[in-house]
Amino acid sequence: MNNVSSLPLLLKQLKLMTMLKLWEDHEQEAKNNNLSHAKYLQLLVELEVNSRYSSKVKRHMRESKLPSGKSIATFNFTDIPSINKSQIDAFTENTKWVNECHNILLFGASGLGKTHLACAIAYGAITQGIRVLFTKTTALVQKLQEAKKGYCLPEAIAKLNKYQLLILDDIGYVKKDELETNVLFELIADRYETGSIIITSNLAFSEWDKIFPDSMAAVAAIDRIVHHSTIINITGESYRKKNSQYKNVFENGGENVIRN
Repeated sequence: MNNVSSLPLLLKQLKLMTMLKLWEDHEQEAKNNNLSHAKYLQLLVELEVNSRYSSKVKRHMRESKLPSGKSIATFNFTDIPSINKSQIDAFTENTKWVNECHNILLFGASGLGKTHLACAIAYGAITQGIRVLFTKTTALVQKLQEAKKGYCLPEAIAKLNKYQLLILDDIGYVKKDELETNVLFELIADRYETGSIIITSNLAFSEWDKIFPDSMAAVAAIDRIVHHSTIINITGESYRKKNSQYKNVFENGGENVIRN
């Protein structure tokens, strides 16, 4: 089929939908700029690749369930000086740590930006082709409990393996219950050296006996998580509390005094 009229059909059969949409517009542009056939083809292929990349990122963003607005650009590092911005930037810009099944552990009190940083790192990973799932640990544990009751826990955990990076947010809020901590341990054990985890926690490792009633399970879970990990301890004053105090002052015409 040498007739150019067959080109749309061929592009459609090959599922080159961006090229199908744009080839005629860029054909005239190529003629006006005296582009060679090879250059014209390269232009169309680049448009197709960029469109597919953009669609892939959007799809992965949707499935990640990441809270909106928590990017590296929206994090105020000035508020929390204990955080090494260069270290966080490195995690967002390079996904080698994910490919090597490395973990990131963010420890600190409430309001210090642990969740925001975890999401910022994840956003960076998604733009580089990494599939991510964000979840509150308590919500995920409840789903895994239901799966275990239905004798399909291995299948439920296996479904999580399609995500190269799993964010377990607020692990310290998991109830100290044998059923909950058993499925949580099974998840952690399954991902050991097979997938990356980012964990945020207001509880230091020394307090994980509040999560795992069985001290042996707590030690085993910590051992697997720490083996390939970067631990970031965040200290300082809660930025939410700080901003709330300032907001209160402004709303009351500066009449209130902020007391430490």
